[in-house]
Amino acid sequence: MPAPLALSPLAWTAIRLGAVAAVGLYASRKRGSEPKDARNEATLDEMPEGFHAHSHRAEAESAVHGRGRLRRVFRFRASGPGVEVDAAALGRLRFRRVD
Repeated sequence: MPAPLALSPLAWTAIRLGAVAAVGLYASRKRGSEPKDARNEATLDEMPEGFHAHSHRAEAESAVHGRGRLRRVFRFRASGPGVEVDAAALGRLRFRRVD
């Protein structure tokens, strides 16, 4: 009887990976095919590479604004095909005093 116990962790891992793949497939099929907003894409394309954050204080609030961009090319072989990853993000974290 030890064989079912030895396969149990492997079976749970397969079920979890299958569930994640099914959710990913469902989300990709459910997503609409609306076009991207060109102004948003241009803003993200114009951001410089690297991370930057700055803070400022107004009368009753303090905020931190941040931006970041990471562009890398990953190659499978030294001179073979690759994949370019371009990740850009804008963010704000704001605290206000509420009376």
